[in-house]
Amino acid sequence: MTRASYTTLADVTFPSLDRECVPKDAGKKMPAPVVSIIIDNYNYARFLPRCIESALAQTHANTEVIVVDDASTDDSRDVILRYPKVVPVLKEKNGGQASALNAGFRESRGEIVIFLDSDDYLEPDAASRVVASWKPGTAKLQYRLVLISEEGRKLDLFPPSDIQFDSGDVVPLLLSKGRYHTAVTSGNAFDRKVLDRLLPIPEVEFRISADGYLVTLAPLFGRVISLDEPLGAYRLHGNNAWAIRDNTDGLRFRRALEHDMQRHRVLRGKAGELGLKMEDEPGLQDWLHLESRISSLCLEPELHPIPADRRASLGWKGFWASSRDSRLPWKRRAILTAWFLSVGMLPRSLANRAIAWRLAPVSRPWILTRMLKLLRDVQGTTKDN
Repeated sequence: MTRASYTTLADVTFPSLDRECVPKDAGKKMPAPVVSIIIDNYNYARFLPRCIESALAQTHANTEVIVVDDASTDDSRDVILRYPKVVPVLKEKNGGQASALNAGFRESRGEIVIFLDSDDYLEPDAASRVVASWKPGTAKLQYRLVLISEEGRKLDLFPPSDIQFDSGDVVPLLLSKGRYHTAVTSGNAFDRKVLDRLLPIPEVEFRISADGYLVTLAPLFGRVISLDEPLGAYRLHGNNAWAIRDNTDGLRFRRALEHDMQRHRVLRGKAGELGLKMEDEPGLQDWLHLESRISSLCLEPELHPIPADRRASLGWKGFWASSRDSRLPWKRRAILTAWFLSVGMLPRSLANRAIAWRLAPVSRPWILTRMLKLLRDVQGTTKDN
């Protein structure tokens, strides 16, 4: 992999200022940037009040809230119109998430933009913390979210605290693996000038998971800042686009593969425009991509979109990709390497069972659950020492 030279705001070095070149208003306090919170909604009226109220409750004074309804068939519009302080964008035809984000961005004016899914919500100081942590040359800032149940019960952090965010210049990771460790839609804030270069999001290709387009391309134009503290909540429920409804159904994995291939295509195109060279098959270096790929092949081989794939080969590639990911704690690496070898080498019936156990912990036999708990305890003891 080679990387051509390119310039972002983070690369620019400014000369030290002497008295003669200091502007007259240098001592004046700069106005706080406007933060635009753009909420995209489709048929989530039951979650919408919590989401809108969290956006309106931000302690950062210069905040605007825009709510885009993507032609909902429930009473979402009635909910939106109850809040006179929001800017409503009521679409007449459903176009998907990319279409909603594009419409909201056109109505916004903030220098920093947060796209918030309507089933999620923000903590009151989220915008303030983003502004306080922002630096010149930032393309996007990412933060963890509290993973909550449909009823609002706290489950975990997302991403989990033991998965290390990638920060700074993540372009080498993008060019080699097509991915870096980031957050979902509601866990990101973007620089408006960067979005001006990227939007509109392709609406057909990114009808769902439009954040994949944004988080993949934004780092080409600046640096990534990561905050480990959770600044909002990510709700897990049965209607999420990637929700697991049937552990033996390969549809979820085929969707993930198609999404990855779309991301890789737009990344290759934008990288080429900037004179950057991308690996021919970055997904083969990415264990998350390989996890979806081998699961799709194993669960429903007749529908798998890449006919040349073989389980054994994908298992070995997944083994090496996960074992070399130093950003993961050793426990996760140990589990992933064993899992890839099992799915790649075992008879298909047993491999399918291993996939189900990974996706649905409640389906695991008690002995496996006990072994994983012991492994967690050993890791915790190692950290303490």
